[in-house]
Amino acid sequence: MTGHPGPETMTKHAIGRIRIVTAGLLSLGLLAGCGTGFGQNEMDPETRRQLEDAGALAPRDRDTIWDLFSNRDDPNVTVEVNRYLWQASLEILDFMPIEAADPFSGVISYGYGTPPGGGQAYRATVFVTDPALEARSLRVALQSRNGAVSRETARQIEDAILTRARQLRIRDGGL
Repeated sequence: MTGHPGPETMTKHAIGRIRIVTAGLLSLGLLAGCGTGFGQNEMDPETRRQLEDAGALAPRDRDTIWDLFSNRDDPNVTVEVNRYLWQASLEILDFMPIEAADPFSGVISYGYGTPPGGGQAYRATVFVTDPALEARSLRVALQSRNGAVSRETARQIEDAILTRARQLRIRDGGL
């Protein structure tokens, strides 16, 4: 039987063409997103560099869509907090629930908790600000339900954390 194709064949061809056109349009849209676009005011590179250096403009991380797939991250970048101070803070203040912890900024926020053998609930925020195992690398803000506690009480907590951090370092053979 020779003749014209039936309605089923024509429908299959029409669906195939629609798919091809749709794929083509999507590809063109993606390709158009790779360029800088028409009518955009591209900044002079020297002006951009000066604004970035002054902190008035965020540095450009990516120039094209293909840069998304490249690994530009520096493999030598590490967390800039002392791991012993971090671990000691977690151990010394383990009676308080952790509300938030960010090892990249060195902040641990604790909720209210009552120390063993104590009758008063406290909450704390620990700041580990440096990779060195030194007193200047640690700050503790301590508060009770009645308000801020004395600086001496916070200093005692800092001393306990520093002592435990040194013990952890000695245990690991870091000294």
